Amino acid sequence: MTEATGVPESSAADFSVRAVKREDFAQWLPLWQGYNAFYGRSGATALPADISAATWKRFFTATEPVHACVAEADGRLIGLVHYLFHRSTIHLEPICYLQDLFTAPGARGRGIATALIRAVGAAARAAAVQRVYWHTHESNTTARALYDKLAERSGFIVYRMQV
Repeated sequence: MTEATGVPESSAADFSVRAVKREDFAQWLPLWQGYNAFYGRSGATALPADISAATWKRFFTATEPVHACVAEADGRLIGLVHYLFHRSTIHLEPICYLQDLFTAPGARGRGIATALIRAVGAAARAAAVQRVYWHTHESNTTARALYDKLAERSGFIVYRMQV
């Protein structure tokens, strides 16, 4: 676990998961763009560059509740996850929202998404947060099959994972 981020460094047979570093930007950006393209935010509907720049900056701003981890294999980023801690009107303690999760198409099927989700769970535990939740589009059947194995489906296509 890195002290600064509370994110444990972990590895599978052929990749590792760690907190994002400033020098990762050039490799993070195409993954971020791939994630957004998956949800229809590309071409004329792409996110403005200033949103991506602000998102990146937030990961390294101590007062921001937004965090990121990446999966890496052979010095190349192959996945990302973004999450944030926030207060809730129905819990006394903060909760964790896993906002973005993406694995490079050529790297899928290797357990990367599971490892990234588990890294968020570990970061939540380190922050004394007891719940991680996330959303996905109802048509994202591949991801939903994985999420159904890892978390409780609420009926609102909101996933919750006790940590």
